[in-house]
Amino acid sequence: MFEKKHEPLLPRAAFVFRLGRCFGVTLLIVTVSLLMGSVGYRHFADLSWIDALLNAAMILTGMGPVDHMTTTAGKLFSTFYALYSGIAFLTMMAVVLAPLIHRLLHRFHLDGEVDDDQEAT
Repeated sequence: MFEKKHEPLLPRAAFVFRLGRCFGVTLLIVTVSLLMGSVGYRHFADLSWIDALLNAAMILTGMGPVDHMTTTAGKLFSTFYALYSGIAFLTMMAVVLAPLIHRLLHRFHLDGEVDDDQEAT
């Protein structure tokens, strides 16, 4: 997916396209996670759709739950959804930041490269 260390730096337009593609993957992860959380809260905690979406969004962003879970099924779902959300957050950050960090490291590598002719003199 990324250029190798001896390849030239990706042109700016292609890099912006790569960033957009990674951002799209992140949006897909957010959408699937919110859908999964909303359906789970609706089914296991017997919340309305808007309350289920609110709880899913708050857990996914790390803000914490809004509604108190009263059923065992709701508490279990909330526990596992919170654990999943932590992993999903880390995954989303990795997907968004990977192209930026790779470009930065690739640029440092290219700047530090010395030609064999210069090294001999």
